[in-house]
Amino acid sequence: MPSELCQKLGIEVPIFAFTHCRDVVVAVSQAGGLGVLGAVGFSAEQLKQELDWIDDHIGDHKYGVDIVIPQKYEGMGEMDPVKLQAQLDSMIPQEVREFAEKLLEDHGVPKMPEEEADDRGGLLGWTEASARPLLEEALKRDRCSLIANALGTPPKEIIEEVKASGRMIAALCGRVKQAVAHKEAGIDIVIAQGGEGGGHTGDVGSIVLWPQIIDAVAPTPVLAAGGIGNGRQMAAAMAMGAAGVWTGSLWLTVAEAAAEPAEKESYLNASSEDTVRSRSWTGKPCRMLRTDWTDAWARDDTPDPLGMPLQGMVTFDAIRRTHAYAGVARTQDVAFKPVGQVVGQMNAAQTSAEVIRDMLTEYVDAVGRVNEALEEA
Repeated sequence: MPSELCQKLGIEVPIFAFTHCRDVVVAVSQAGGLGVLGAVGFSAEQLKQELDWIDDHIGDHKYGVDIVIPQKYEGMGEMDPVKLQAQLDSMIPQEVREFAEKLLEDHGVPKMPEEEADDRGGLLGWTEASARPLLEEALKRDRCSLIANALGTPPKEIIEEVKASGRMIAALCGRVKQAVAHKEAGIDIVIAQGGEGGGHTGDVGSIVLWPQIIDAVAPTPVLAAGGIGNGRQMAAAMAMGAAGVWTGSLWLTVAEAAAEPAEKESYLNASSEDTVRSRSWTGKPCRMLRTDWTDAWARDDTPDPLGMPLQGMVTFDAIRRTHAYAGVARTQDVAFKPVGQVVGQMNAAQTSAEVIRDMLTEYVDAVGRVNEALEEA
């Protein structure tokens, strides 16, 4: 599927795979798409290790890195990470910390060993101060052809820096006005994510949102995101004028994904009705599997989730513990499981290459059916 966008990025097919797993990044890129590593949650040193591994295994293929600099968050303007950490720590009510801890204890989630204790407090990657070192590490990589920002329009100087390096820069959005702001700021690729998508989303459905954004920012290329799990959905997006598809949920259950078996099973057994948009993990509306955790934070008699990045600082320990002890007791009932409504289509584990192959095959079949219908008309 040659296109101008594919040529610029050095890929064969316009299938973009957002994932936190380096193995998936490599597998998708080697299959012709573009694996995009989500950097939030990594320190600069940890990201260096991940990108070193990718560089050593990806061969001549390209990949991308996704950072998070929200357009609005508590503590904006403070660029010293240490000062920002202290400032934000003082803003978190003790009752909120205690509520999160009690949820973990009530579900039998063990604490991390003392030697693995980490006091970084979930600030990694959720602010400009913490995302800047991640960006700098990504820009050192010759195989990295794309930088994406998951929340809001990146600061002007970051857009200019990425473009000056010869790379393309993309940004996600869930509203038309956000897409227009991306274009006016000089973003190369707009990623339009409908409300059924996993992670941080708006509340407008994909089939309504995509064509509005495509029209609003033309000729800037748009990647369709939210609700894409097979070739038919990809064909629908491309028929509306999308230059490609941005996928995330699909890669949570592939063979290369690093998720624990208990977590993968929870996705494979879920239906499309089992997701909910909740602020309970990051402080911003995020689509995920509904759990005891999301239900507890939604009750009237419990604390309200804090804003970003404060809520992430509260839940940082919970994310680490539920990942480390994924199969223990009732851990999955309080684990962070961001995923889109397409989870109802994720019923069998495949390799990343098989997912790409099946998507392309079904895409060709869908386009063929449309062409046959037109010939018969």
